[in-house]
Amino acid sequence: MSTTTPTVEAQELAPVSAESLAALLVATERPPRPSALSASLTFGWRAILKIKHVPEQLFDVTAFPIMMVLMYTYLFGGALAGSPGEYIQYLLPGILVMSVVMITMYTGVSVNTDIEKGVFDRFRTLPIWRPAVMVGYLLGDALRYTIASVVLLVVGLVMGFRPDGGVPGVLAGVALLLVFSFAFSWIWTMFGLLLRTEKSVMGVSMMVIFPLTFLSDIFVKPETMPGWLQAFVNNNPVTHVASAVRGLMEGDWPTSEVLWSLGWAALLVAVFGPVTMRLYNRK
Repeated sequence: MSTTTPTVEAQELAPVSAESLAALLVATERPPRPSALSASLTFGWRAILKIKHVPEQLFDVTAFPIMMVLMYTYLFGGALAGSPGEYIQYLLPGILVMSVVMITMYTGVSVNTDIEKGVFDRFRTLPIWRPAVMVGYLLGDALRYTIASVVLLVVGLVMGFRPDGGVPGVLAGVALLLVFSFAFSWIWTMFGLLLRTEKSVMGVSMMVIFPLTFLSDIFVKPETMPGWLQAFVNNNPVTHVASAVRGLMEGDWPTSEVLWSLGWAALLVAVFGPVTMRLYNRK
């Protein structure tokens, strides 16, 4: 019986041992870990793609703000300011703040939905900056806040809103609102991690948002309210933001209200950011 010597081709096709394969994998250079910025932007892009595939999510940032400004302007404008045209000059910046603040709660709903689907289990195994997942949610929702602001401003201009601050004042007001909304959304990320269902997140969110938005100077000036109510309204963070945005759009540049708004934003991030990340690490 004859024996044959293996050819070079046969030797190359021979199975690789486990030891050799492990050595090869260890010797291969691994790609660098993504930076905190790139990881956050990636998850922000993921949130935007979810809007692309489910465009119905934009209903609350388009139809809802339009309905609010039309309803309140023509329903209360004549009684509160003499005419809808006069009232919208005061109302529109406040409705802008109210609409954006109210839709921030959907950040918590998105977080809770991903938890129920088990997506978070995969995110936690990735070698990335841990807060990147949460920051990505907030960055993606910042696009929705911007869309809501643009829609409301366009509708307001059609209805007769004329900001004396011009384009710089409007842009400064919207920028301040986006900063505050980004910070305010950390509250809902906490609730999204803490509560069991998205219905619970929405229910608790509405219980917090409604008093903050309606007990403010969005619709009327605090001077017309009882003294005990003024004490709450004047110290309401939504009041400070609405007054700051209104002043910027009117061209007054209210330094005190702007500083109050930025201070509230910093406080919200400082308090609810660490709480959110602790819940995320334990989830």
